[in-house]
Amino acid sequence: MKKILIANRGEIARRVIHTARRMGIDTVAVYSDPDARALHVREATQAVALGGAASGDSYLRIDKLLAAARASGADAVHPGYGFLSENADFAQAVQDAGLAWIGPPPASIRVLGSKAGAKQLAQQHGVPCLPGYAGEDQSDERFAVEAARIGYPVMVKAVAGGGGRGMRLVNGAAQLPAALASARSEALAGFGCGDLLVERALLAPRHVEVQVFADAHGHCIHLAERDCSVQRRHQKLIEESPSPAVGEALRAHMGAAAVALAQAAGYVGAGTVEFLLDGEQFYLMEMNTRLQVEHPVTEALTGLDLVEWQIRVARGEPLPLAQPDVRLQGHAIEVRLCAEDAQFHPHTGRVLHFEAPTHAAFERAAMGALRFDHALERGTEVSPHYDAMLGKLIVHAPTRGEAIAALVRSLHATQVLGLPTNRAFLAECLAHPQFVAGQALVPFLAQQAVAIRDALLKEELPALVPSALAAIFTTNPAGGPALPCSLQRPLRLRHQDQVHALAVRELGGGRLHIEGADPATGKALDGSVQLALQAEGGVRVTPLGAAWADQRVRAVAVGATRWHWQAGGIDGWVEDASHETAARAGGQGGAGELRAPFNGRVVALPAAAGQQLAAHDTVLVIESMKLEHSLTVPVAAVLVELLVAVGQQVTPGQVLARLAPAAQTQEAAA
Repeated sequence: MKKILIANRGEIARRVIHTARRMGIDTVAVYSDPDARALHVREATQAVALGGAASGDSYLRIDKLLAAARASGADAVHPGYGFLSENADFAQAVQDAGLAWIGPPPASIRVLGSKAGAKQLAQQHGVPCLPGYAGEDQSDERFAVEAARIGYPVMVKAVAGGGGRGMRLVNGAAQLPAALASARSEALAGFGCGDLLVERALLAPRHVEVQVFADAHGHCIHLAERDCSVQRRHQKLIEESPSPAVGEALRAHMGAAAVALAQAAGYVGAGTVEFLLDGEQFYLMEMNTRLQVEHPVTEALTGLDLVEWQIRVARGEPLPLAQPDVRLQGHAIEVRLCAEDAQFHPHTGRVLHFEAPTHAAFERAAMGALRFDHALERGTEVSPHYDAMLGKLIVHAPTRGEAIAALVRSLHATQVLGLPTNRAFLAECLAHPQFVAGQALVPFLAQQAVAIRDALLKEELPALVPSALAAIFTTNPAGGPALPCSLQRPLRLRHQDQVHALAVRELGGGRLHIEGADPATGKALDGSVQLALQAEGGVRVTPLGAAWADQRVRAVAVGATRWHWQAGGIDGWVEDASHETAARAGGQGGAGELRAPFNGRVVALPAAAGQQLAAHDTVLVIESMKLEHSLTVPVAAVLVELLVAVGQQVTPGQVLARLAPAAQTQEAAA
């Protein structure tokens, strides 16, 4: 094996390049049109263009990938994760082309890639499974009968694929038809297969998975478990190992079940068996026949390079360790840094500033070290064609408490400006008492997300005025040290739909005098601040008689009147509404409009013009970054006009529908 084509993009492509380079193996990157200047393209030994923008025109085209392998002289293919990594037809096509496939045999992918097939095989070999139905009859009527037999609540799942796509929790029979339709649509879009299964839902389990590895000589071992219970939209957000709920005996029991399933399928390579853990009882969810996003957690805990193991096993080498030789050391935690807002909606845009924490390395995290797997740099475009994950931060420490504290510090030191990210949200999750106590179960975010957002707002408000001043008065390209001016400048700051009125006088030399009301306390402000540009970048804000803490702010302008700023662990967005009319600046102008929060494609219009809508009713459904998102009305209203059609692409801020307050419409009718 001399040259590996990596049939993927972003941080996982960079991850494979890193290990291949260390092993003396050349690499071939492939890229779509939007990725032409991406980091993985520049770091590989050579690169081949696939053309197209959407994944269906590039990274999912088997013919283009095989042509790239032939053109580059590659003798092996690594699929990464996502895209075609669990596609048995791709694996077979690679082998038929005479190339080495760095993954499990196509037959294993077929039997395990189907949740229904995996469950059937598991039951035959004594692996516990939840009661469910995964038959050939895919009619709504049959699912209704089976759901009633199983007993509500039930979980509807896509038979193919993973990543939380095509999953819906159904609490009663009335919800089932809509859940089936939505899950089918999302599964078809994500995996090209709309087949579903239904199984009993556990409402408060843990999500615990076991890493397995097998070679072609009949050896199979497990590398302990990862706890992935902190999730949103059935997608993992925080992963750690060892699990706070798994002791030696349970680890051995779950590991043996995972190995039994892999061996029953004739498995070779890296795989992950996912379980729901309810107390001491565990049930199979599925087996992912690829390297997982969260594999660095296991690498940190064991000191192994799983990509190197994949390559060696694909060469025909035996596993380098037997089960008794596996050693676990310390505690490792990973968080997924994503381009998304506080409501978990994915966002697109350009990274205008990026800075990784000091000493972050793209390699196995040594004890006490930080690892940052990403494909970020200033100017990176986050497009709607791929998922919203920007990278992963992993900390390995002697104890769980030390790992949590170090990862919070690392998040605070990470700077990504230009589009919303979950950076601050992740740090707040890690510091939450329930997570610190090791008691975060799968419903954790469903129950605590609002409280976490409230806590973030409480931290953000005291930093709003000094950070906004630093952003507005130092990021203007035509600016510089302010000149003395005896006149006060009215300044209206819009922050999270609230407008705060201030009066600012520029005293010269970067000093500003501020009067107004403190957004955090409502108390009167009357003091000065000193703004000083720092050699390492950013602005130091020093209060001179004002009731704020000294802070360092990094900010970028996103448009003519909008700024994104970070101050340590706090993220904020602010607009200068000073030149808007008072009504619009006060947030009244767009009350009757529903706007697109991100790029996407309209896939459903469940409401019609003239329809009376209750609070939280869905107006339309947008597909973005492989997921469907329902846009709802916050209060009762009447849908006056729909401005988009099914299949139409929409952009952030685009007006999608016009609404009228319910009371206003009733008065007009009267």
